[in-house]
Amino acid sequence: MRAILHADKNWGIGKSNGLMFKIPADMKFFKETTTGNVVVMGSNTLKSFPNGKPLKDRLNIVLYPDGEEREDCKIVRSVEELFAEIKKYPPEKVFVVGGQMMYKTLLDYCTEVLVTKVDAAGDADAFFENLDENKNFKLVYESEPEITNGYTIKFTTYKNLNVKEY
Repeated sequence: MRAILHADKNWGIGKSNGLMFKIPADMKFFKETTTGNVVVMGSNTLKSFPNGKPLKDRLNIVLYPDGEEREDCKIVRSVEELFAEIKKYPPEKVFVVGGQMMYKTLLDYCTEVLVTKVDAAGDADAFFENLDENKNFKLVYESEPEITNGYTIKFTTYKNLNVKEY
């Protein structure tokens, strides 16, 4: 399992249950990376999508303890049920896509974290752990900076040196 996200220079990942930045290159990377795969999220992330609809061309698994069953995504009620569900898929095909609580809960189980770093402050109210300060994670890839939509971004990959089994 891997996590994928964008973060500002303070490791902020969201504001008011939405993205802080509209960056086409980041959106394209996210879509290309996750399409045809499994995306795992919490209920607030699902609610943040247009009309509360899951992401197209992906199996959406949503941790939603009080949510009703839906035809368009797989609802799980607990972390235990979530782990049982994601074990059905190859780990490299499973991506945690938010939000803050899901990242915090599943970070130690992720083999890699794909972070689009945005060199700006987004006035975030949701944050991701600073992987540069976490001894279990090592920066293994960093793209050259590029400017898109007025923002300087870098695509990075962090490897988890101490992955927990689920």
